[in-house]
Amino acid sequence: MSHPLPSATGADADAVDPAFAQALAALHGRCFAGPHRPWSAAEFAALLDSHACFLLGDGAGFAIGRSIADEAELLTLAVAPEARRQGRGRALLEAFRATARARGAARAFLEVAADNLPALALYHADGWTGAGRRRGYYAPGLDALVLCRDLGPAPKGG
Repeated sequence: MSHPLPSATGADADAVDPAFAQALAALHGRCFAGPHRPWSAAEFAALLDSHACFLLGDGAGFAIGRSIADEAELLTLAVAPEARRQGRGRALLEAFRATARARGAARAFLEVAADNLPALALYHADGWTGAGRRRGYYAPGLDALVLCRDLGPAPKGG
């Protein structure tokens, strides 16, 4: 059984502790199996140690993004199986876009397994379009599709 995640919106990298990283890894593991190898707690901790990364979500799902200059990347989006089809994925994508825009990104990218039809449907409905393919990225014969989306201008500070 996985550990519940504390609520985290734009988590500070300095706040990542081993238990938190393990909770992220446990939820990620429930969402990705087989050739879609889930990330380890150590991988989450190392990733979130970067000030370019941001974490959004709660115990039912999360998204991790990274923004550098005017580009952002959605590194992962995970929604607990029992919490799917309730709008959480859409809400996480919206939060990702808003956070990336606020950090100055005008365009975003992500990679998704070519056989992950529910994720592809979610991303396409959210306005993501094809930008490329990485052959054998996830496993031999399992490609990654690279998708992109314009984010529009960053909001003006006031």
